[in-house]
Amino acid sequence: MSYQVLARKYRPQKFSDVIGQEHITRTLQNAIAQERVAHGYIFSGHRGIGKTTVARILAMALNCRGIDGKSEKPVAEPCGVCDSCTEIRAGNSVDVIEIDAATNRGIDEIRELREATRYRPARDRFKIYILDEAHQITDAAFNALLKTLEEPPGHVIFMMATTQPEDIPQTIRSRCQHFSFRAVKFEDIVGQLRDIVSQEKIPADDDALALLAEAGDGSLRDALSILDQAIASTADHLTADSVRGLIGSAPAAALEAVMQAVAESSSDKILVLVDELIAQGYSPTHFARQLVRFLRNVTVAKIAGKDSPLLQISSDERARAARIADLFSEEDLARHLQIMLRTHAELGYRQEQRFHLELGLLKMAHAQRLLPIEQLLSEAAQLSANAAKPTSAPYLTKSSEPRRTEPPASPRSNSVSPFAADSARKTYPKSESSGADTLGHEQRPVVIMGSAAPALDDSSPDLIANGTTDISPIRSSDRVRDTSLENRAEASADYLRDAVLNALAEQQMLVSILENAEWRLQENTLTASVSASSTMIEMSFTSEARRTASAAASAAAGRPIKMIVEPGAAEPASAPRKSPTNGSARSRAEQDPIVQRMKEKFGAEIRTVIDYREKG
Repeated sequence: MSYQVLARKYRPQKFSDVIGQEHITRTLQNAIAQERVAHGYIFSGHRGIGKTTVARILAMALNCRGIDGKSEKPVAEPCGVCDSCTEIRAGNSVDVIEIDAATNRGIDEIRELREATRYRPARDRFKIYILDEAHQITDAAFNALLKTLEEPPGHVIFMMATTQPEDIPQTIRSRCQHFSFRAVKFEDIVGQLRDIVSQEKIPADDDALALLAEAGDGSLRDALSILDQAIASTADHLTADSVRGLIGSAPAAALEAVMQAVAESSSDKILVLVDELIAQGYSPTHFARQLVRFLRNVTVAKIAGKDSPLLQISSDERARAARIADLFSEEDLARHLQIMLRTHAELGYRQEQRFHLELGLLKMAHAQRLLPIEQLLSEAAQLSANAAKPTSAPYLTKSSEPRRTEPPASPRSNSVSPFAADSARKTYPKSESSGADTLGHEQRPVVIMGSAAPALDDSSPDLIANGTTDISPIRSSDRVRDTSLENRAEASADYLRDAVLNALAEQQMLVSILENAEWRLQENTLTASVSASSTMIEMSFTSEARRTASAAASAAAGRPIKMIVEPGAAEPASAPRKSPTNGSARSRAEQDPIVQRMKEKFGAEIRTVIDYREKG
């Protein structure tokens, strides 16, 4: 007799022999006992997990005659010795027809099947059709089978096994009972492999069996096929190294070394390890797949612990995953897993697979240098909180006796948060050419009393807080106010003017117009009367500028403020307006104070003058 592979030799012959599908076998046994057998079944799920095997066992149970050959009804567990069970197990039963739907998928084959259903079974109770890979049947063939499947003769039962149930038309699925098979658990596969090697009298290490079960990926048939190869490769003793060499997997120590190099951000070490693996003949695609699985296990060990049942690996692999998990945070592991998943997907259709593998590993090393955004935000919040501590007086003035204020002793005294620096730049914009801000006011350094007070240069005037309620008067532009709401002084028009001009500092033309305006604050309206025409105001004071100005005024006042710019302010004494009725339009334009200011600041020149009043 020729050799029979392990997957066929140890194929289950009873419901109780099926591993990992108890929810299905129990339901079918109860249906047989209650005489509630359906006329159509769909068995779907992963490859090699028992779909066709359960269909055969169900056919045996429906046609079993019992050990004595006198049973008149289907049995919940086939005997395995009667003529029907023996013929079905051998695959030569006349009344149980197995059809490979991958090759017999056309409408002609289905028509022949439909014609054959009209004849009663030759000997058994039921004529059973088992359609393997049923999803490959064409739509036309399914339509031809539809009516027969909906109302078949009482002696006909259809069983369809498929790995892609979504490809079966909904009209077919709605007429059948659908059973979804699960992937076999890791422990169940290891236990079955251990029983088989003991029956075959082949010594095997537990780590070797764990590798075989992991390579099976939930498929018991795949694991048995690899076990066949391993026994043929090393018939005396199965070890982890022999199994790993057979399936082409890189050593687990290599995966651990690569992740340690990633944790150290050692790019050169990563390249050396990849070169060694390629030189030893390992496939980049297979190594990337291994690393994806390893990172998944490390992530699970980090989140749920190394003893979690979610880890379907050996004890040594659990310890290795736990060691690597201690080197990374959960966010880092999620980022690395995403990078390797993308790298593994690219290796399938890219040339120069080694280069793409090296690039993916270098991305992981570079990603390890990134700082979490939460850390940056927390540091920025801490620095801002220290810098914004209220002082004993709302204003800071120059001391009558200059003295130097030293910064507090702190390991982070010289570090400035980028968020705080950007906020300061926007609040007090400074010209590059001089120490003046965009409003022309002299910049005066300030010493803020608190734990995070900035240090002063030798060239800076010494400013300190008096610490008393007797405050020397200073200009409003040089004044530093307490920003806390409870200590905010009553807002005035001048104070809101400075806030608005600071907010509009980048719009120099608008600022030059508003500097000489007359400012009024009436309830919740801030009005600036400027010496400009309505057209010039409309061009300069756009809707965006209006929103910015209103927001700045509202923030300074602590209540909603509406900003309005209107014409009507008196002209500056230094630039008296001449009568518009004298001279030509060009001369009147040249005498306009705004035009003169534009000439002084930007070197502008008048090229075209259009007087709409003369045209009107």
